[in-house]
Amino acid sequence: MTHGSNWETVIGLEIHAELNTKSKLFSVAPNRFGDEPNVNITEVCTGQPGALPVLNKEAVRKAVQLGCALNAKVAKFSKFDRKSYFYPDSPRNFQITQFDEPIVIGGTVIAEVDGEEKAFAVNRVHLEDDAGMLKHFSQFAGVDYNRAGVPLVEIVSEPCIHSPAEAVAYAMAVKAILQYIDASDCNMEEGSLRVDANISVRLKGETELRNKIEIKNMNSFSNMEMALEAEIKRQIYEYTHQVNVPIKDIIKQATYRWDPEKKQTVLMRTKEHADDYRYFPEPDLVPIVLTEAYIEEIRESLPELPLQRERRYVYEKGLSAHSAFVITSEKPLADYFEEALKTCSNARNLCNWIIVEFAGRFKDTGKSLLTSGIPPVQVGKLVNMIEKGTITGRIAKAVADDMVANVGKDCEQIVAENPDYSPVHDIDEISKLVDQVVSENSQSVADFKAGRDKAFGFLVGQVMKLSRGKASPQVVNDLLKQKIGV
Repeated sequence: MTHGSNWETVIGLEIHAELNTKSKLFSVAPNRFGDEPNVNITEVCTGQPGALPVLNKEAVRKAVQLGCALNAKVAKFSKFDRKSYFYPDSPRNFQITQFDEPIVIGGTVIAEVDGEEKAFAVNRVHLEDDAGMLKHFSQFAGVDYNRAGVPLVEIVSEPCIHSPAEAVAYAMAVKAILQYIDASDCNMEEGSLRVDANISVRLKGETELRNKIEIKNMNSFSNMEMALEAEIKRQIYEYTHQVNVPIKDIIKQATYRWDPEKKQTVLMRTKEHADDYRYFPEPDLVPIVLTEAYIEEIRESLPELPLQRERRYVYEKGLSAHSAFVITSEKPLADYFEEALKTCSNARNLCNWIIVEFAGRFKDTGKSLLTSGIPPVQVGKLVNMIEKGTITGRIAKAVADDMVANVGKDCEQIVAENPDYSPVHDIDEISKLVDQVVSENSQSVADFKAGRDKAFGFLVGQVMKLSRGKASPQVVNDLLKQKIGV
């Protein structure tokens, strides 16, 4: 849980997710990623004098869906505020956000950490619009306002997270909820999901929070985990090496970023005093007023959420809590699994092939099983062939390699065309191997007869080794038992 048994870590996360509405939060400009710079803009996006914002209903609906999915209180009255700051990517010199009356209050996220379900408290969710994007070139910098005005939800957790592993599990669970309710595509590479972390450490037993550090610009969960690990170590080091300095002077409130090359957090700016954003109610927008009937209608129409699907996989399909969490935390992956299940009876093996075997084969290629073009039905068929004894587990691994190399080729055809891929069912041939193993491993035979079941597994393994993994495991089992006389 912590580095050094006397220290406790306290983390709060702010997750910004771009909503996948067709148009922006306050204008009719398209909400699209990847277009030429400055084409998806109107006078509202660029902050022209006199241009008035008009609220996007669909963005409100998605925020309410999120509130319902988090079991939070959806406010019937919420309002927008101006948050003033001067930066080239902010065309109006203020952001329209929600300050003291956000649309969603409270809420809970349940995530799996080390095989156990943990509940994390959400403080609030508010709607706001995104800023533009600075682009740096060799001789100059430009601003692309395509992203300016894109609707965002900011999900603010309570400082209730106590380790980097918990932070990743919480963030993955939030991302999954957003995907399942179809509020955001959550693409971290494209910046549609961004996470800032506030982190401090304190001695166990302390009740006051010490000064916190904010870490910005973590563009993947693995980077977030590494950044938090490094920052925890740094803060504990500072506190333990400056014992005579007042605690508040050791770690100053500041903003850091993660440098993946150096594997350390790097100071961006210190916070001498609280930022004065001069919040005041947005005069150009009326408050959002929702009825109980509207909120209930949205609550009733929620799809199956990741936690429900995860529990279903554990209870109905027999998956472990961890496997169920991994496969449901990416909605496209869970959908792939569901599709493959239509042709495959063994859910546990199927899940393992999807999240371990195939995931491993794509690990360093920049692709994944989902983008590989291998249809779910093929993975289902592969697992079925192992189930039926048509191929052994070892042969299946080679078949999987061929499936990756020849995308679209039927796995049954791959097996049919390769003589090495048919397991040996020939009893005479396997019988010779069994005789050899029994005569060379008399101690293991004696151990098995004395009631040590592990010894039998060892003998089966030796026969499989001699057959280069091609012997049918069922035939090996039966023959061994005959020869040993049990």
